[in-house]
Amino acid sequence: MEVVSKKYHIEKNTVQETLIIPLYGRKVCSEHFPELFKDEEAERICNMLDYDFAVKGKRMESGVGLFGALEVAQRQYDLAWEVRDYLKNHPDASVVNLGCGLDDTFHKCDNGSCIGYNIDMPDVIAVRNELLPAAARESNIGYDLNDYSWMDMIDASKGTVFFASGVFYYFRKEDVRKLLGKLAKRFPGGVIVFDSCNSRGAKMMTKTWLKEAGISDVSAFFSLEDKSEIESWCTDFEAVTARSYMRGYRDIYKDVGLLHKMMISFCDRYVNMQIIRVAFKEES
Repeated sequence: MEVVSKKYHIEKNTVQETLIIPLYGRKVCSEHFPELFKDEEAERICNMLDYDFAVKGKRMESGVGLFGALEVAQRQYDLAWEVRDYLKNHPDASVVNLGCGLDDTFHKCDNGSCIGYNIDMPDVIAVRNELLPAAARESNIGYDLNDYSWMDMIDASKGTVFFASGVFYYFRKEDVRKLLGKLAKRFPGGVIVFDSCNSRGAKMMTKTWLKEAGISDVSAFFSLEDKSEIESWCTDFEAVTARSYMRGYRDIYKDVGLLHKMMISFCDRYVNMQIIRVAFKEES
């Protein structure tokens, strides 16, 4: 007798729905650009969901929508590159996914000895535990990132690499500054990597997914004109570096069509989409 697995229901217009957008983006990108991205896990989880992807699928498979899928997949590629780079010299380090949603970067970077922590709001972690239960050496932790007590749960004895994927746009800039400063003091020798854009890009986002989060005035929320702004935030920062989001780790410009080439150039020149890496000073 064939066993039919139960589908996990996703309610429309809920936090659950926001979680599946980047997940579905990675699935679509795998289908359209298999030579660049192959994400079987995204496909597996999407197949577990009781959700009508028809509307989102139609939007995402348009020219502009497909570029959004490219952005999501490339962002995960970039951040995973940084995690693996840190693990080269700190193979037993803790890998901490801030605002994890349904992101599986730890699984893609697991070297067999590092430790993974996935942190998000308790209701998000409840969904994650159903669809992406913690594996060996991995913990799913339900906490508000601005409640710094979650830091007590991180084993920093052998190094720590933090990353945040599409998360800080929902934070006030002052909260990002405080969080990074606290991390630098608590986790000397560690690093954090995250994506950013300038204020022009943040204003563009208000028409899409920031609007869905109820954010209409982005002036107080996180955006970054230049990495030099972060350098002045905390004396515990060793170095702040930035790379192009779409071309800084693996240049996909030559592998896409004319429309997407134009959109990549726009993101670099006018929106300043970057991956920021902040290294914390070693303990003196």
